Amino acid sequence: VDEEQFKKILGYISSGKREGAKLMCGGGVAADRGYFIQPTIFGDVQDGMTIAREEIFGPVMQILKFKTLEEVVERANDTKYGLAAAVFTKDIDKAHYISSGLRAGTVWINCYDVFGAQAPFGGYKYSGNGRELGEYGLDNYTEVKTVTIKVPQKNS
Repeated sequence: VDEEQFKKILGYISSGKREGAKLMCGGGVAADRGYFIQPTIFGDVQDGMTIAREEIFGPVMQILKFKTLEEVVERANDTKYGLAAAVFTKDIDKAHYISSGLRAGTVWINCYDVFGAQAPFGGYKYSGNGRELGEYGLDNYTEVKTVTIKVPQKNS
């Protein structure tokens, strides 16, 4: 994290407090030097809050309550971003249901930030187009050409 991102993350934390989210832990600078921020958790987050709508790219977790799985998928997709998502559950059927409905380039189930060179990585919507890694990642380095040749017939 550089100074610019450090300031952005602290701005998001301030925004969460200002907009009424409940700061459950963290929320401050973690060291006297460098750009370290305490792991931060907000509860009572509402859909319209900045911290619920933006990609923070920092150690900030937002907790939102829900009633149905359909609501979870709808709310998760109600954003202009779609880089990655994580689903934590003991119920594999729920994990499959939610992951199939999410508009995100990567969905982790019961883990987070796990990558394999064989698996493509990239986002949906404003989170990017194209893919890195895996077979799809080679598309950026490939030029395809079609050559068609008419072969003369023997008795024509």
